[in-house]
Amino acid sequence: MRAGVILQARMGSTRLPGKVLEPVGAWSILEHCVRRLRAGGHPVIVATTTGPADDAIARVASRMGADVFRGHETDVLGRYRAAAHAFELTHVVRATADNPFVDGEGVSRTLAFLTRVGADHVVECGLPVGAAVEAVTSDALDRAATLVTDPYDSEHVTSFIRRDDRFRALRAVVNGKVRRPGLRLTVDTPEDLAFVRTVHEALGAPATVVPLETVIAAAEACLVPGAARPRIRQGA
Repeated sequence: MRAGVILQARMGSTRLPGKVLEPVGAWSILEHCVRRLRAGGHPVIVATTTGPADDAIARVASRMGADVFRGHETDVLGRYRAAAHAFELTHVVRATADNPFVDGEGVSRTLAFLTRVGADHVVECGLPVGAAVEAVTSDALDRAATLVTDPYDSEHVTSFIRRDDRFRALRAVVNGKVRRPGLRLTVDTPEDLAFVRTVHEALGAPATVVPLETVIAAAEACLVPGAARPRIRQGA
């Protein structure tokens, strides 16, 4: 098995353009994503578009030492397939660059489950919105590309694999310590961005990657006026 994380990112978000390079503390959202996803021990490939607006994404990713692949803007399934082939990946972990608190440990968990049961696709359910990743085989991406006819499925990469009975797609339930499906930690709107910045400040603006369980505690405290906020030790 040769596995890697493919992190899709582009500047052209409809609701919040340029959000992936918005700062949350000292790092951009993209940098938070790359740092957290590296915890899985697999290479991180930032898959952006060939558009000039995304040159900035390629520069930031390269500066961090991440691999970069540039492909089609709207055919994101095609972009994933091309990136997987370019880096000779047999297994892919899909992540999106609008989730500054993505659970990097989910990379190893989903890949282990995928290979153990021989599935085409695995996603964890129960995590906060914006914390989960998905694991999928490169073979499943290739097969899906020959079957997809709806542009929706080309844009959302794994939607066809998850609903078509020609694929074995499974959902895994996460550990109770990080099971918070009602908690929103993704960034789609200015309000989302303000909230993740508040959470980051509540964590003490750490210079290291903080476990998701600790992020959840801080986020929940931020949602309760006057609640005590967790104290984070450097290196946690």
